[in-house]
Amino acid sequence: MPIPVSVPGPAAPAPAPAPQPSLDEAAFVGVGELPSGRYPERSFMGGLVEVAVAAVRDAALDLSDVDTLLLIPCLHSPADQADLVFSRVVEELGLNGRVKSSAMLHSGGSTSDNAIRTAASLIAAGHARTVLVLQAEKWGSAPVGEMIDMLTANGIPREWEKASGLSFNAVGALIARRYMAVSGSTARDMASVCVALRAWARLNPHAMYRDRDLTVEQVLGSRMVADPLHAFECPMMADGAVGLVLTGAARARAGGRPWVRVAGSGGCVSHYSIGQEEDLAVLGWPVAAGQAYEQAGWGPEDADLAEVYDSYAAVLTVALEGLGLAPAGEAGRLFAAGAFSPGGRLPVNTNGGLLSAGHTGVGGGTALLAEAVRQLLGRAGSGRQVTGARRAVCGGSGGTYMDSQVLLLERVTR
Repeated sequence: MPIPVSVPGPAAPAPAPAPQPSLDEAAFVGVGELPSGRYPERSFMGGLVEVAVAAVRDAALDLSDVDTLLLIPCLHSPADQADLVFSRVVEELGLNGRVKSSAMLHSGGSTSDNAIRTAASLIAAGHARTVLVLQAEKWGSAPVGEMIDMLTANGIPREWEKASGLSFNAVGALIARRYMAVSGSTARDMASVCVALRAWARLNPHAMYRDRDLTVEQVLGSRMVADPLHAFECPMMADGAVGLVLTGAARARAGGRPWVRVAGSGGCVSHYSIGQEEDLAVLGWPVAAGQAYEQAGWGPEDADLAEVYDSYAAVLTVALEGLGLAPAGEAGRLFAAGAFSPGGRLPVNTNGGLLSAGHTGVGGGTALLAEAVRQLLGRAGSGRQVTGARRAVCGGSGGTYMDSQVLLLERVTR
């Protein structure tokens, strides 16, 4: 049984009551997801269609209610990405002539955050009534060599950093090394992050590693990839698909079921070249979090769960500290003490995160956001559902963790 550990937030005045939902603001009303892993028999477009139907049904709506599609890109295939750009999904869903707009957004792992901001703005401005946000990836079934080449070329400056041999695993190692040096965290502390996420994945029927236990000894005994990162501390590429439905609050209220609102939003783009980042143990999280908490009127101490980008253990610990969900330098040790595991002080990445649910490319952040919405709607299922979940902190980051994006979500029942 994990040891309950208090995780105090930064000292702050008692938060003011959250603003009343506006009738023209966006409301999450449905979520759909396909299992992550390797599914070579599942086609890319077929996965998108299946998850779109699942999300709309979960919202108790019809496909004909959708008037706007916002698509999150894939990384496995330029041809499939072109199909997204040129509206094939509209046709596959039988919505020719019904949809006002179909567009693709891209900011890497933070795309879902920016897609939700876009959807919310369109709804609030009256330009959209019901928005379907879709993502699918065939990363796990794609040729491994091609995906490795892609990951060593995109998002890393070709002129100097790529020439030095920098890759995404090396970037993760640099962040881990810096974080461990600043915090005094040990290799066992960092391995504990992976073990905690695996414990959550074991409760998630959609997770890639839902049927495999993991121990600290296994993590530390796996092959060294980029010192100090071992193989089990690196995310595994996976296929997956996620759909989210947003509509206006007035329509959500008329439906008579709980819905989820965006209470606050913040962001900080801190670099492109990893060598230009001022501190790899901080990144842009404190700036983004401050913006979001101020807008929401509540703070980290009010959160019931967190769903934060975790392609490497240190990426997650740095983010949790910047979000005020753990004291500076303590997140690694808190993971080791069980604070963020099932039964711990604060549920973190309850789907298993990228490290255990599977890294579905740009969709890794989308899956975490979908998990937050699912939890707040009370639809996470037995064993994983956070009892009484009302508020969630969500964080995404793209490229070489070039940005830190925060969405604060709230459950609404009125």
